[in-house]
Amino acid sequence: MDAILFDWDGTLADTLGAMYDANAAVMDRLGLPFDEELYRRSITSDWRSMYRRLGVPIERIDEANEHWWAILDQGDAALFPGVREALDRLAAAGHPLGLVTAGLSDRVGAQLRRHGLEGIFGSIVYGDDLFADGRPVHKPDPAPLRRALAELDRLDRPERSVYVGDTPDDMRMASAVGTLAIGIESILGDAAELRDAGAGETAATAVEWIERWLARGTGRRIAAMPAAPAPG
Repeated sequence: MDAILFDWDGTLADTLGAMYDANAAVMDRLGLPFDEELYRRSITSDWRSMYRRLGVPIERIDEANEHWWAILDQGDAALFPGVREALDRLAAAGHPLGLVTAGLSDRVGAQLRRHGLEGIFGSIVYGDDLFADGRPVHKPDPAPLRRALAELDRLDRPERSVYVGDTPDDMRMASAVGTLAIGIESILGDAAELRDAGAGETAATAVEWIERWLARGTGRRIAAMPAAPAPG
């Protein structure tokens, strides 16, 4: 059965608002401009790169990150409506499930445990699981997704798996691996941006896409899906 893997923040968990507010507070503390458009242009899984793009001086990047962690709401991040039920339906249909997130294991791991979701995923790859030359490996690098596929015993046939995420870097990672990329629209990527980055399909929510997928019939091969349009 085809494996289906997900991003966490903004795809399954309704956390983007809190993360945006925390970054707005960081930029205000540093006396630097910040708005939604600037955030959209600058966001990346590598927080150091993001702060450089936002104009944070190199010598203050660590300070910015420490302040972000100090003020980010670490509470019980809510799942988007219907997520738990939709994941249960995928699992019941026989799909191996995985999670590949840029979120760190202490934050996202705690959120997964609070929602009782750790056991539903056959593979979970956090943003601090892989390192190269002493630095974390982040999306759009394909290594995190490849690791998850290997743990699900699907690395030899990535074209029969799906990755669902809400950012252009999610789509680029999936495309680099050869996995079908599904884009979930958010403040970090609209439908056109997600398709330009490699999405074969887009949806307003992960639950909407899961319902659409299940309605097609769980035995349908991913190979029968329409190919992603060429960028541009």
